[in-house]
Amino acid sequence: MLIGEVARRSGVSTRMLRHYDSLGLVRPTGRTVGGYRQYSDADIRSIFHVESLRSLGLSLRDIARVLADRSFTPQTLVSDLIQRTEERLVRERELLERLRAVENAEPGDWHDVLRIVELVRTLGSTDPHRRLQAVLNPADNAPVPTELLAAAVLTETEPNMAGALRWALSRAGDDGLVGLAPGLDAADVEVRRRAVLAVAEIPGDAATELLTAALDDPDPTVRGPAALAAGSRGVRAAEPILVAMVIAGTNDVDAGEVLGALSQDPESADRILGALIAALTAHEDDAGIRIRLVQALVELPGTRALATLRALSADTDRSVALVATAFTELVGSRATTQGSG
Repeated sequence: MLIGEVARRSGVSTRMLRHYDSLGLVRPTGRTVGGYRQYSDADIRSIFHVESLRSLGLSLRDIARVLADRSFTPQTLVSDLIQRTEERLVRERELLERLRAVENAEPGDWHDVLRIVELVRTLGSTDPHRRLQAVLNPADNAPVPTELLAAAVLTETEPNMAGALRWALSRAGDDGLVGLAPGLDAADVEVRRRAVLAVAEIPGDAATELLTAALDDPDPTVRGPAALAAGSRGVRAAEPILVAMVIAGTNDVDAGEVLGALSQDPESADRILGALIAALTAHEDDAGIRIRLVQALVELPGTRALATLRALSADTDRSVALVATAFTELVGSRATTQGSG
């Protein structure tokens, strides 16, 4: 079959077929008396083979390597293609995010577009000092758009830089929540955790609602910060999570302090005291947990925990008894001081 007929049947242009020949990908088996390329059925199958590999994203150089290397397995080929596709998707997602950031910033003219593009680039720099400079000392003294700050908060891994970004975003108030809210539903648990930490620094009812919703997060690294922040705002739903944090020893001192603040409400105080006593009973054989629970009891206002502390002063575990005894005296003296005042 001559090259023109092959091009019509295969859909591959004669120019590309000649290119395949020059690269050694598909060389026609024969030539006519006049020197024209003549393709056999096997040659045509090779053409379709090459086209199939091209459709998967392989370059002609890669295809030549695959065809020449008999040890190059299909599994190796597919694995390489997956890796390259993932890398390309990452680059395209980054570009898409940059374009959306520019669009969301609502640039008024080309000067704004260029400034925002430069901000996006700087906030994505691998140098944390450059990122910090962009936030604290933006070019032209123009504030960083809230949308860019929120996006940067959700991706920042350097602790000091993350703190600076959260501080800057908190100044935007409820406007900063718009960009953070999607982060609370992200598949990546670390993104959700960053979103909670940022929301926690924004005052107001809208932020409190987001923190309350985050109490249902399946991951404790998200639930914990949400409970500390929501509990500090008087959200009672945080109580069981805070007790669990005391038991687990995860920010247990902070959790105990927030439980103490919630206990200023008498109804909450009774509920929290009951939960701590129940946990003491449930963990009779773990002195470490019981000591943390004793420390949390001390945070309760007034003398609510005094009877429980006195009982624990006679605990069979000496370390628990010693801690409870010391705190019994503390709570007792606190009650005397409050009474005299």
